[in-house]
Amino acid sequence: MAAVASNGGSGFFKFLKPRLRPQSTDIKAAALWGVTAGSAALFLVQPFDWLKKTFFKKPEAEDK
Repeated sequence: MAAVASNGGSGFFKFLKPRLRPQSTDIKAAALWGVTAGSAALFLVQPFDWLKKTFFKKPEAEDK
């Protein structure tokens, strides 16, 4: 049992062949593309008025 644990790394991707396992550069590239896609979507939609009303504008007090 100790020999199995000493093979290094977690067992999350052990079912894949070593050539097919995701490397750290793959994970970094996926994160970068995710940020890029999110930024592009935000640029295309541009919900700045909604963001301003939702987070920065104080609600008016209701007088009864």
